[in-house]
Amino acid sequence: MQMNRAAERQTENKIILVTRKTRLEELIAKYNTVGQARFYIEHLGADFSSYQAEHDNYQACVKAAETSLLRLGRLQIVERGFVPNMIFGEHDVVIALGQDGLVVNTMKYLDGQRLIGVNPDAQRWDGVLLPFEVKDLPSLVPEVLRQCRPVREVTMAMARLNNGQTMLGVNDIFIGPKSHISAHYTIQSDGQQERQSSSGIIVSTGLGSTGWMKSVLAGASAICQPLAEDFPFELPAPPLPASSSWDARELQFAVREPFPSKTSSTNLVHGRIRDHASLQVTSLMPEHGVIFSDGIEADYLEFNAGLTAEIGVADRRGYLVT
Repeated sequence: MQMNRAAERQTENKIILVTRKTRLEELIAKYNTVGQARFYIEHLGADFSSYQAEHDNYQACVKAAETSLLRLGRLQIVERGFVPNMIFGEHDVVIALGQDGLVVNTMKYLDGQRLIGVNPDAQRWDGVLLPFEVKDLPSLVPEVLRQCRPVREVTMAMARLNNGQTMLGVNDIFIGPKSHISAHYTIQSDGQQERQSSSGIIVSTGLGSTGWMKSVLAGASAICQPLAEDFPFELPAPPLPASSSWDARELQFAVREPFPSKTSSTNLVHGRIRDHASLQVTSLMPEHGVIFSDGIEADYLEFNAGLTAEIGVADRRGYLVT
């Protein structure tokens, strides 16, 4: 049986299936048992059955994907929390089975490998980055192995500190305070420089322009419109068009809640970072300064006094199978 299975394999390179914990599994990790998790949810008046149904569906999808992929090659299943420590082979094919966030948080640890986004529940998740379902894998993966499936290139951002540490971002990079306090820093872009106090800076890729960056700009525009006559100033530019800009070799940045004072200015609050250029930020915070990407606050770089970050377009790119 094992010899027959090996003979049927279409590749000796690894096929890596990236999975995530369900909401039910996260509740069990917190409350120890299913029964205690159920009691907690139902005690608050919520419907526990939706947690159970989501979990059962996801586990069924993982099992179905495993069965299909074992027929095609050497399979390794990796839970999302272990992806940062994973060593991917040059020719590995990587499959993210989950929501869009799983695709994003997998892509930034790849280096040229093709990534397939699979939607485990098309009725529940829109899945902008999840064009496929589990049933597509038997025919899809062989096409990817033969390199006859189109891929969409994704521009990533990189933050590089003057102590040598780096961080990639697929959607966005945040520079600011760890908690709800003001960040103090100097910012420099296109020959302009100023000292600022704010709740942080968002640097967004084209892919991420419809996420956190869109929220920041929408809020700023909504506040400015009714006040425009009393406080006239130029409104921020709209986000990069998501339909065509995933591979755009530029980023945009926005400063959140900049505060004008005797020592801080608010002139340099939005702009573009072209390819081969950078946004420079120097921390003036004695503590609690951080840089993290794609919403993963637990995986951060310290950004305290004396550190300078250069944020620009990354040389590394993502490749999403379409």
